[in-house]
Amino acid sequence: MSLFWRIFSLNAAVLTVATAMLLLGPVTVSTPVLLTEALVLSAGLGSMLVANGILLRLGLAPLQRLTRAMTTTDLLRPRPRPAVAGQGEIPDLIRTFNTMLDRLEAERAASAARALSAQEAERRRIAQELHDEIGQTLTAVLLEMKRVADHAPPPVRAELHSVQESTRDSLDEIRRIARRLRPGVLEELGLVSALKSLTAEIPAHSRISARNRLEKDLPALEEETELVLYRVAQESLTNTLRHADARNVELTLCRTPSGLQLRVRDDGRGLRGAAEGAGIRGMRERALLVGAELTVGGAPGGGTEVRLDVPLRGEAR
Repeated sequence: MSLFWRIFSLNAAVLTVATAMLLLGPVTVSTPVLLTEALVLSAGLGSMLVANGILLRLGLAPLQRLTRAMTTTDLLRPRPRPAVAGQGEIPDLIRTFNTMLDRLEAERAASAARALSAQEAERRRIAQELHDEIGQTLTAVLLEMKRVADHAPPPVRAELHSVQESTRDSLDEIRRIARRLRPGVLEELGLVSALKSLTAEIPAHSRISARNRLEKDLPALEEETELVLYRVAQESLTNTLRHADARNVELTLCRTPSGLQLRVRDDGRGLRGAAEGAGIRGMRERALLVGAELTVGGAPGGGTEVRLDVPLRGEAR
């Protein structure tokens, strides 16, 4: 039965019952209408309205649940689909909505995968150019400055040494940026060593004490999963350095009954109701690529905690 005929049937049933009560009951209407008759008719009208409202509420309840699901759906935070319930066209509508969500999530995941793959390729290209072009140029400059300093008078030699140190610091910074753009340590030494290098790179002048607790006996992971874990840890530590005003940060990677859990916790000022920025949304998109769940919230005792729960799926590469 269609929705139209269901609503029509409910209203018709209420009106039929009211008409039967008037025909078969002792109620009469005189002219002019007496006060008692008006009270009886008003009570009957009120009863019809209440009965009609209750029946419509019950009949349209699945639509209200579907409306709430429509207003709260976030493709970056998948939730259980609305249950298929009701009669007539309502179950078909709910099934169509669930199918639409499945298609949108699949298309978004595919689009995000292409975008992130292109981003990683661009990062590798830029890192390679920094290492091969600018890095080699600065190395040549350092060698030439050393040659000139060896033949320069003492006052000039001291100034050249100062310039050499500045150039060497710039070269180290370029190499550090290249390593962050292309995690070569992840490809060469594995996930645990790459995460250790992230905490080791936190500059001393940031006044942040970084610790890590990384289990070594981890299951073999796919390359994509390792990259997601690394990038989420990298972005979390970067947010801590830039925004948290923290003194301590801890990076943890451990096994769980269902897979792995990455946790980055600091003792900073916390989120304070701030809206999620591009960094957190990027982490959520990466998490969806491997079927992981990202949780960002307050840490016990204050601060912020980023938690990534990664299920194990299939065999490793």
